[in-house]
Amino acid sequence: MRDQGDRAAASRGEQIQAAEHEEAKQRLLAQAEKERIPAEETTRAVPDRRWRRGQH
Repeated sequence: MRDQGDRAAASRGEQIQAAEHEEAKQRLLAQAEKERIPAEETTRAVPDRRWRRGQH
């Protein structure tokens, strides 16, 4: 009987660990979404004048 109790405890521990893992994953995804830069902003043409410094 003790073996069955050990398996139940291990199973419960695995369930808790899986739930914590999922919560951490959701927090990371939420943070990444909050910090995400829309593609429209990353592909917008911005003049880069650094290369012209020596051409005056």
